[in-house]
Amino acid sequence: MEALEIAARRQALRLAARALEQRLNADISDHAGPTLPCSCGGVAQYHGRHGKTFESVLGPLHLERAYYHCEKCQSGFCPRDRHLRLEMFSLTPGVLRMTGSTAALVSFEESSALLHELAGVEVSTSQVERAAEALGIEIAADERSCVERMGEVAPTSYLGMDGTSVPMRKSEVAGRCGKQSDGSAKTREAKVVTMWTAESRDEEGKPVRDPGSITYSAAIESAAAPDTSPERSELAERVLRETTRRGFTDASRCVVLGDGSAWIWNTAAELFPQAIQILDRFHAKEHLSKVGKVIYRDSEQGKKWIQRRYDELDEGRLKCLLKALDRQAAKYEEALECAEYIRNNRHRMRYPEFHEQGLCTSTGVVEAGCKVVIGTRLKRAGMHWTVRGANAIIALRCSKLSGRYEDFWERRSHRPAA
Repeated sequence: MEALEIAARRQALRLAARALEQRLNADISDHAGPTLPCSCGGVAQYHGRHGKTFESVLGPLHLERAYYHCEKCQSGFCPRDRHLRLEMFSLTPGVLRMTGSTAALVSFEESSALLHELAGVEVSTSQVERAAEALGIEIAADERSCVERMGEVAPTSYLGMDGTSVPMRKSEVAGRCGKQSDGSAKTREAKVVTMWTAESRDEEGKPVRDPGSITYSAAIESAAAPDTSPERSELAERVLRETTRRGFTDASRCVVLGDGSAWIWNTAAELFPQAIQILDRFHAKEHLSKVGKVIYRDSEQGKKWIQRRYDELDEGRLKCLLKALDRQAAKYEEALECAEYIRNNRHRMRYPEFHEQGLCTSTGVVEAGCKVVIGTRLKRAGMHWTVRGANAIIALRCSKLSGRYEDFWERRSHRPAA
């Protein structure tokens, strides 16, 4: 049965491809006269009909198109290619759309194999890479220009920010300081902006992320702007666009969650001074656990010490917690740093108060977003990126994971062909 299904499908697609091919080739209205204006300002001359094979969802299509050549810029074009949007890598829009979908989720090589296996479409690995990156750049530009409100605003809206490393090609990190033993860098940080709502509650009454409420926006870009510049940083602009789309400031309660990174809280203070700031509770516990293991290693005494510190954190007894750390600060640098960390963020660590208000106090959604958006696609074995290539795939992936990919294609179909 399987063989019959596949054979019938191939034959049906082949017949459909030939029918479409004949219909398009019979139409010679793309011949618009002996000359056409060229984009360079020159005049392009008609040079007959040129044939080219395009990969479509039906299979290969060999199309004859009117061809015009400009002597001034020494380049040519086919009006039909522009009209039908066939100018990207010999792929029809349908195949380009499918290529973007697969390349957003798996590697370029796997995308090529999936397109062949599931759709019978032949797109080489190099074609997938070039098409996906070009499409990602287009999506990134669309993200910057399309900032309309999307969906209803929940009573409480959450904004999370975090950073995660992306492995880069050597040329992309030359001269940059990093965490290698020699002070060099092998990665760049992608900053991930995550938004969600959590009106649902579990059996214990704790807030739970609402299904389908998560959206992502991310890129390798700077969170800093010169003090003398009136312009916001690239990251701040990204955060502002995403929060505008989600109606963040229109919610009754705006909450910003993050770890101890200064750029997160600087961005939050700059854009949303009215927002409730919450330091990720589990991130704080990681600091305490590290201190306990440095002092007591993996002993039973150490486990009890760490649990006491956890309880003090959860119960809001920060003075007791700081006293315990201060007693170890003279001997252990980790204890001193942890105490400073808590003092700097104590206004973001009012966990009993936050729980009483029914607020999330952990950034599990954000950290999972870093893995989902960046890790599972850009940090696989052997992958090394350029900033341009990484940002293109990140934009493509964010669009897909945020449920905005179809909206992008809808807008794209209504734009004039280039």
